Amino acid sequence: MFHASCFMLKFQKVTKIYQTNDIPIVALSDISFKVEKKEFVSIVGKSGSGKTTLLKLLLGEEKPNKGQVFFENYEIHKLSFQKISTLRRRVGMIFQDCKLISSKTIYENIAYAMEVININNDNIIKNVFEILETVGLKERAQNFPHQLSGGEKQRVAIARAIIHRPDVILADEPTSNLDPYNTLEIIKLLLKIHETGTTIILATYDKEIVNSLNKRVITLDEGVIIRDEEKGRFIL
Repeated sequence: MFHASCFMLKFQKVTKIYQTNDIPIVALSDISFKVEKKEFVSIVGKSGSGKTTLLKLLLGEEKPNKGQVFFENYEIHKLSFQKISTLRRRVGMIFQDCKLISSKTIYENIAYAMEVININNDNIIKNVFEILETVGLKERAQNFPHQLSGGEKQRVAIARAIIHRPDVILADEPTSNLDPYNTLEIIKLLLKIHETGTTIILATYDKEIVNSLNKRVITLDEGVIIRDEEKGRFIL
């Protein structure tokens, strides 16, 4: 069982180095910060600043070379595979490219996330239609991904990420392929989810989004935190 703690996520002196042709590439260097429960935090920085690496460390997909990453009281990279799997059910991930299954309908894409953990069919039906209502796509349930706009696909990706009612949403540049109108709609949806008590970590390089949110901003530059402000702005 996972037990509550005063923070949701914590990085403690974390360094992550990749080897490319025997050349060390420092993705993150000695970074430390905490994210409290129910916070909305934007992680900003130029491409290659370490944003995606940070999210992968939180998911347990990467291990730090030095330092510790915590989910509540648990050091992620010391958990067993089974406990990591349990933890990941408490985290919803939204990707830049949606990662929808093209051969499945919108309903099936979202339902699949519940089928793999053996939720019964009645609960799947109820939950999927509730989530589709939340993201404004109930009428699109039987459409396939290729029949949707970019903004609609991203809303499906969000629906899939929140189907388990996760404690944390990690959003990796979810609006980078969208026009300004759809970008605004996705951010409104993330704020709506945040209002339910969900912790949101948004990795982005969209200056207008960050400045409009008026929430905490952590700025990365070449793997180092150069700024951490409670009501921050996009400054590089």
